[in-house]
Amino acid sequence: MKGFLGAWTLLIKSIALPLAIASGLSVGKEGPSVHFAVCTGNVISRFFSKYKQNASKTREVLTATAAAGVAVAFGSPIGGVLFSLEEVASYFPLKTLWRSYFCALVATGVLAVMNPFRTGQLVMFQVQYDRTWHFFELIFFVLIGVFGGLYGAFVIKWNLRVQAFRKKYLSQHAVMESVVLALITAILCYPNMFLKINMTEMMEILFRECEGGHDYNGLCEAKNRWSIVMSLAVATILRIFLVIISYGCKVPAGIFVPSMAIGASFGRFVGILVQALHEAYPKSQFFASCEPDIPCITPGTYAFLGAGAALSGIMHLTISVTVIMFELTGALNYILPTMIVVGVTKAVSDCFGKGGIADRMIWSNGFPFLDNKEDHVFNVPVSQAMTSDPVSLPASDFPVREAEHLLSDNKYQGFPIVDDRTRKTLVGYIGRTELRYAINRAKAEGPLSPTAKCLFTKEAAEASVTRRASTASHLHAPETFDDIQTNTGADYVDFSRYADHTPLTVHPRLALETVMEIFKKMGPRVILVEHRGRLMGLVTVKDCLKYQFKVEAEEQALAATSPPQLALGGSNGRSSGDTLEERLWNLLQRIGSILPWQHTQPQQQQQPPRRRDTTVPEQHRDATDIAPNEADETDAMLELEER
Repeated sequence: MKGFLGAWTLLIKSIALPLAIASGLSVGKEGPSVHFAVCTGNVISRFFSKYKQNASKTREVLTATAAAGVAVAFGSPIGGVLFSLEEVASYFPLKTLWRSYFCALVATGVLAVMNPFRTGQLVMFQVQYDRTWHFFELIFFVLIGVFGGLYGAFVIKWNLRVQAFRKKYLSQHAVMESVVLALITAILCYPNMFLKINMTEMMEILFRECEGGHDYNGLCEAKNRWSIVMSLAVATILRIFLVIISYGCKVPAGIFVPSMAIGASFGRFVGILVQALHEAYPKSQFFASCEPDIPCITPGTYAFLGAGAALSGIMHLTISVTVIMFELTGALNYILPTMIVVGVTKAVSDCFGKGGIADRMIWSNGFPFLDNKEDHVFNVPVSQAMTSDPVSLPASDFPVREAEHLLSDNKYQGFPIVDDRTRKTLVGYIGRTELRYAINRAKAEGPLSPTAKCLFTKEAAEASVTRRASTASHLHAPETFDDIQTNTGADYVDFSRYADHTPLTVHPRLALETVMEIFKKMGPRVILVEHRGRLMGLVTVKDCLKYQFKVEAEEQALAATSPPQLALGGSNGRSSGDTLEERLWNLLQRIGSILPWQHTQPQQQQQPPRRRDTTVPEQHRDATDIAPNEADETDAMLELEER
């Protein structure tokens, strides 16, 4: 978590987020607010040894603080807890549930006491509905749910392509990109009555019922109906475009509220059309359930449901979205419509791929992450995916100089410790960070002999003490400067306190699915594979992901050899370059290639793309080497979309 959840991240993001929101970009503050909360929990937990020395306890704190962040962002303590359960936590025991609830409750209580909007509301777009809905409206609710699923699939697909474009052409020009995005956003948004105001204020306006004097620029007047409909349609389209190009730029950016604003504008658009349909045919049998003296259609509820659909579509959340939307309105009558809309959105979204935009971002950036929402059935032992014969360290008599060379010449993330390199009887494990710290600490405590050796177990350290005592009486005084240099400093350095003498181990025939569950629930860095005490290999999350990608690639190759079939989101046999999508992507590539700074890029960035090398042992790869290099970013994004 170094660099992601530290104090500097918290400080810098706290300063940058208000500036990003004030710039008018189509980004939200709710996602970064959750990041603030998690950073705060991580920083505070560092002051307590109980959490500092136990990664599992730390994850419980982070889960609870994430719930608090969502609770404050939406004024929804129960929704925050369910968000942590559904999206954040890979392992959620009952004690974490209670702690998350307590943390969210306290955070929401403090927010209520502060009363930030001076209205008694926890969020600006909180609303109350007095009227109920009619069964004939379910048709239009399903339409809104379909829109939410299509919106999520479309934005995820094209935002990943924009990320590829950004990394390839704009990675060194983040400030210029942010300024240009803010300028484009201002130019496009100012003429539209719904885009030129704050997104939360826009949702507050669109969620309201027309009765009670709530009218924004004639929103509820029949004479302005078609101009309002056109403005809402334009607002929806432009906001989708702005979200695609803005989310992921180098500013604190969330996508919760922008997605909800898009869904609200589309929902209100549908609601106004339904209202116009009812007024045109009031005596139709279709509207027979409407009461004569009470407004039959409430366009604000359509906006509310559209916001929930868009949020569910972009994040692939279901239960937490339903509860959050309920807590925003407090209307029990709209629980069933919300569940129907979110369910339809989920069904449509799953037709275009698994995982929300956060999951896709993790995959596209190459972070080793096993999604707990996926079920894997490989039917192979872990020996099929492990790294065989990893570099190991002997428990004693390993030169310190050789250890330093080992750290400087490669990027190994850790080393199994064996009694000797021939028998390879496993006795422990030491991580790269711990070994580097141990060497630096030993040098700081006193000079080391040029021939100093490492000791990684207590038995080896005790044996070295006995050996030194037995040979001390036979030592002669040094006669030359070389002898003085050789005999100066410690001959043995005890690193046993930095090594893990009870590492997590598994049998080579253990099912790979079980090992992946261990990674998800316990979160170890590495699992050693041993048979009758002898080291056979090691497995990490990256090993599991590489095997998963290999299996998926084989399945895709097999599917490519079968006859083409028409399917939702599938291929119809046309070449990829013939589609409108591919023509747009090629246009983006051409625009990027003519940017002025592209002609001054270093020569090494113009090398042809290389494919991933899946034959390199795990220890020979960097922590983020799952993804290809920057020159191959386009191919990586296309592979991600296919998966």
